[in-house]
Amino acid sequence: MFSCRSTLKPIEHDGFSPAAVRRLTDGRSVLPHRLSFTRAEVITYRAEEARRLSISGVQDKISLRLSRGRLTLATTEGTFLLKPIPGLASLRHLDEVPANEHLTLCIAGQVFGIPVPPCALVELADGEPAYLVKRFDRRADGSRIPQEDFCQLSNRSEANHGRNYKYDGSLEETGRILRAFCPAYSVLIEDLFRRHVFNYVFSNGDAHLKNFSLLQTELGDHVLSPAYDLLCTGLHLPNEPRCALEFFDDTETDFHARNGFYGRPDFLLLAERYGMSPAIAGSILDDFAHRAPQVELLVARSFLRPDVRREYVERMADRLLAIR
Repeated sequence: MFSCRSTLKPIEHDGFSPAAVRRLTDGRSVLPHRLSFTRAEVITYRAEEARRLSISGVQDKISLRLSRGRLTLATTEGTFLLKPIPGLASLRHLDEVPANEHLTLCIAGQVFGIPVPPCALVELADGEPAYLVKRFDRRADGSRIPQEDFCQLSNRSEANHGRNYKYDGSLEETGRILRAFCPAYSVLIEDLFRRHVFNYVFSNGDAHLKNFSLLQTELGDHVLSPAYDLLCTGLHLPNEPRCALEFFDDTETDFHARNGFYGRPDFLLLAERYGMSPAIAGSILDDFAHRAPQVELLVARSFLRPDVRREYVERMADRLLAIR
């Protein structure tokens, strides 16, 4: 048996299940899992088209479009983003980055109900893996859906907040940003809280302010975008801080002062400052421990190497101890 390269569900052949293809392609019947270009060609293409591409971030990623059953490079009207193995030789398990991001997004969507875009792990012409994700900022006709990240919404930039502007904030502040722009705050705050717990449990040490965004609906109001850039960064940078952002503007809890890391009391205080019910916050925290067996099943079906799978699960188990 094989694992579907999108959902990780068991299938009888390498590639995608029919349901996964329909979700990735809006009902079309063909999607290749082997692409016709190499990582070197991706890097060259990105460098040549850098002035025309609008994709932010330091990782090599390009836009693709699906045409006649083939995924082709695109400077405009792209409906997918492709991320090959990053060119950062200092990272541990460098070749595992695409499979890591694919697995982590699958866990967020399938196990914890966090809204995520369809994604897949594909193979480049040189045999290397690459992460493919469907763009959620485009309508069916190709027009752009207005999107602003939390740096833009809080008027943060390198010019006015320095080089680390993406990290110059707190989880507490993300709640204030959400409240300021979203009439449905009381519903959306539970989603935001769950995402913060997820990033902590799955060692995503790069969940900075630019990795949270709002999308404008057809009615003109704003909602949280699907989650993106979900990655167990601790696999690749084991000495990084546990969180990209501090929890609070100006508070250090007794738990953090005693232990040197955040835990359940910090999350409960964060939920209180969000205006959430303590019972709901506690239920969300408990849910992560209850669903650990489901996570382990997806990890076992993932495209990570066996030793990296073990480390992935061990990291999750260690973080779960802190929020129990």
